[in-house]
Amino acid sequence: MIESILLTAARISTFHRQQPLTNASGFFFERDGRLFLVTSRHVLFDEPSRHFPDRIEIELHVNRDNIAESTGFSIPLYGANRQRAWCQGLDTAGEIDVAVIEIDRAALPETMAYQAFTPRHLPGRFDQVEVGSSLLVVGFPLGFHDHLHHMPVVRQAIVASSFGLRFQGEGYFLTDARTHRGTSGAPVVMRAATLELAHHDLPWMLLGVHSARLDVGARDPDQDEALGLNCAWYADILLTLTER
Repeated sequence: MIESILLTAARISTFHRQQPLTNASGFFFERDGRLFLVTSRHVLFDEPSRHFPDRIEIELHVNRDNIAESTGFSIPLYGANRQRAWCQGLDTAGEIDVAVIEIDRAALPETMAYQAFTPRHLPGRFDQVEVGSSLLVVGFPLGFHDHLHHMPVVRQAIVASSFGLRFQGEGYFLTDARTHRGTSGAPVVMRAATLELAHHDLPWMLLGVHSARLDVGARDPDQDEALGLNCAWYADILLTLTER
């Protein structure tokens, strides 16, 4: 019995032509019969670090009766005239570190085993989530995962800032969790608080998309430990990015 939350996540490898670049996390989101892969925008394009992949590969489970069976699925990041294949967000504070790519269902293996979040997994009210609430971050830190069954790992977290307020005016909230490179793009979830979702195949609320660790520029690395805080962009941006 595989817990449904583990089947939402996808391990992402980025490439420039045939050269492997980085590992990251992502997850599936479904709306109006369309399927999307969600991850951090900086996984696909990041000017400061000169990270410019031209394709990504995700690992798919292809046999629900034998979860160890998997295959790689390649997704080009650019089309004709170098038009980007993904959508990313923008608001009054600037760029939002979330990106979505629509997946061609016809190209997927017919036996693909997965779970996808939908708009009803987004929190309807901000007062459903209190500061200190327990969360999970589902992903592939440093690329680490169950190599036999190709499953992600889960880290515990808590809400570390007022949920619903844009921290520092940006479109994210803070989590307190131990995270690593490779977790970028992971879903940040909380157990369902409504009866409707509690009896759903995927009984989790999708609160955010993990982006990066947050640090203080004035921190003395010899005297002060890292904060252990992280940015999670509010998941309701997905409603904008997946509109027709």
